Amino acid sequence: MARTDRDKWNRAAPTYDTIVSQAAERRWTAYKRDLFGGMEGLVLFLSAGTGVDFQFFPSARRIVSLDVSERMLERAAARAQRYDGVIELHQMDVGRLGFADDSFDQIYTSCTFCSVSDPLRGLRELYRVLRPGGSLRMFEHTGSRWFPFNLMLTVCTPLSRRFGPEMNRPTVDTVREAGFVVQGVTHHYLDVLKSIEARKPLPSSGTIRLSGSRRR
Repeated sequence: MARTDRDKWNRAAPTYDTIVSQAAERRWTAYKRDLFGGMEGLVLFLSAGTGVDFQFFPSARRIVSLDVSERMLERAAARAQRYDGVIELHQMDVGRLGFADDSFDQIYTSCTFCSVSDPLRGLRELYRVLRPGGSLRMFEHTGSRWFPFNLMLTVCTPLSRRFGPEMNRPTVDTVREAGFVVQGVTHHYLDVLKSIEARKPLPSSGTIRLSGSRRR
């Protein structure tokens, strides 16, 4: 497990809802409801945090939700129990997922890949556990291509990464590098906060997949 990530978010857990979460959730509620409204099949959701995103999930879904921080998950547990459906919580590092290949029909993320230590490795793990043809849908804070915001975010990142996210990551490019086909990007605030929709391609004809294979 990425101990630095775990320790950072364990420290943030007691004050997360008060300092970080509530104002942002009021602002982005409509966008999240719209994105999460497409949940179907067996869904993997990360990061759980304190469970504030659970209120935006459609009812009666089967969702496996992860977080690297056990302190965050302790706070998420009550919200998971109140959900009208099934939310199964696991402490797990996205860079090393304990699931078999092709386990999930869909994967959703919420402000996750601005904080993962090795985003490419994490996205490759998501690619591995998503079934071919399955969708990846992300609500993410990213870097900007526009001056002066790109410069401001780069200057802020050495400080921000100490207590939370990195501000200047090229997340859309990293999604492509991990093997996904990006189908759409919707900007919610400049080009910094966005929804990303991508898909794991179906295997080409003639490709033979060995059962039980597991890539690391």
